[in-house]
Amino acid sequence: MFAPEHGLDPGREQVYGVVSLIFWAITVIVSVKYVTFIMRADNDGEGGIMALIALIQRANLRSRGAQITLVLLGVFGASLFYGDGMITPAISVLSAVEGLEVVDESLEQFVVPITIAVLTMLFASQRFGTGRVGVLFGPVMVLWFSVLAISGFARMLEHPEILQALSPHHGAEFLFNHGHEAFVALGGVVLAVTGAEALYADMGHFGASAIRRAWFALVFPALILNYLGQGALIVGDPSASGSPFFQLFPSWALIPMVILSTVAAIIASQAVISGAFSVTRQAIRLGFLPRLVVRHTSKEEIGQVYVPAANWIIFAAVIALVLGFQSSERLASAYGIAVTGTLAIDTLLFFFVVRALWGKPLGLVVAGASAFLVVDLTFFAANLTKILHGGWFPLAIALAVFSVLTTWQRGREIVSARRIEEEGPLRDFVEEVRECDPPVARAPGTAVFLNANPETTPLALRANVEHNHVLHECVLIVSLTTERVPYIAEAERLSIDDLGYRDDGITHITGRFGFQDPMDVPALLRLAAETGLEGDPQLDHPSYFVSRISIVPSNRPGMATWRKKLFLAISRNAANPVEIFHLPDERTVVMGSHIEL
Repeated sequence: MFAPEHGLDPGREQVYGVVSLIFWAITVIVSVKYVTFIMRADNDGEGGIMALIALIQRANLRSRGAQITLVLLGVFGASLFYGDGMITPAISVLSAVEGLEVVDESLEQFVVPITIAVLTMLFASQRFGTGRVGVLFGPVMVLWFSVLAISGFARMLEHPEILQALSPHHGAEFLFNHGHEAFVALGGVVLAVTGAEALYADMGHFGASAIRRAWFALVFPALILNYLGQGALIVGDPSASGSPFFQLFPSWALIPMVILSTVAAIIASQAVISGAFSVTRQAIRLGFLPRLVVRHTSKEEIGQVYVPAANWIIFAAVIALVLGFQSSERLASAYGIAVTGTLAIDTLLFFFVVRALWGKPLGLVVAGASAFLVVDLTFFAANLTKILHGGWFPLAIALAVFSVLTTWQRGREIVSARRIEEEGPLRDFVEEVRECDPPVARAPGTAVFLNANPETTPLALRANVEHNHVLHECVLIVSLTTERVPYIAEAERLSIDDLGYRDDGITHITGRFGFQDPMDVPALLRLAAETGLEGDPQLDHPSYFVSRISIVPSNRPGMATWRKKLFLAISRNAANPVEIFHLPDERTVVMGSHIEL
């Protein structure tokens, strides 16, 4: 904020004003808004903006249009979060490694290569999961925040009058007395609260109570003491404003601090990446993304997940940012738009949840929302000045992600509706087969048909009867569900429905799995045979039939042509059901069907 191009002199009044703004921004936005209030809004333990979208969808809003608008606003906020998730690792690690320049200016040429190496190791380690990484990261963060607190407190003792900066009147006077410079400075202040949305999105990984304890007992006081220490340093030596953080330490401690701050930056990046995994998983569950490979990395916590596709897409974008911007100062100009936009959208969605789902008084809701929105929108306006200097990047990323999410959601709705039309009700199909004259030929053996919708007929089954005029002696229709617990006991694993007829050889099986249970269909069928499946299903060597939908773009209304092409491109990246359900390749038949989009 005291960089020469901003035109702000590091005088006592200005330093007090800046420190005051930082203190109150962290207090109001993080401590009060997120940690105290917004974290109460969880979707079965999951946090983040996608959790707010799920709650909005549950709410009984009188206007369907208002609900759709809020959901779309939330989707755009989630898209902004992905932009934030790409910039945060780049700027965090880059700014930490730049501490080498304070040690020796000749080391500048090594900053970008070291940053890329560190980021590569960070993203490669994601497959081990939050729990395992946290065993190492937790103690390091305790050391990091302890060092922040001690270094800041030591400098603060040299100029204890810096404590006056905690009074809000210094921040107010600074804003009123310095006009444009103060407005631009707000774009720097917001950098102190980046990560608030990631903190909320990580609820599924750590739990709300753990986050609250860590924040109020260690993180919040350590940050404030360090910012006060930096302010005290500049008050005593205005020339220190070029790099106040590293100048808090004696020269012998610079290299250890560069190493420690780099590790801390890696961990800060980890929080955002973990949040991106949580948001991606929730987007899949809410129907905004296709079924991707999601690996649960914990045997206890459903929220601890690893999404390979999201990991490597973010990694590629982060490396491109480091190579493109080359310094944290340039990256800072791109930072802020995504963060402040998400802050404001979170506020709006949260207070709609408070009103529509929790039934709080309208006056209280309006007052609370207005107070927080004034802060959020002020910061957002201050960051609009950054658009031409790099702020366009997170906006471009957000628009691209928004297009993908909304296109998949709309296309899935259309395809699902048309697929249901093609499939038809399952019980009606069974009745038709039973009363068919002449009877449908029955082939020996057992056929297993996977079907997501337990009420409709698998397309592969219908096609087998209509085109091949044959039905296996034993037909098993299998639907699978995933519960929010790690494991499901075998006694509760399945339910069997003979669909009203015991003698026609068609049975519906519903399998329930915990998030840590492998969705192993052959094992499920063996369990079904052991627990009372009627007849002789010959489950040693059944044939598995999977319906593969070929989506054909057409002139039918519903979506623009470019969105239809985008939907087709996304659908090609959906996970392979043969791998997900552990089906044997040599006994799996994929039957295609066409659905017009």
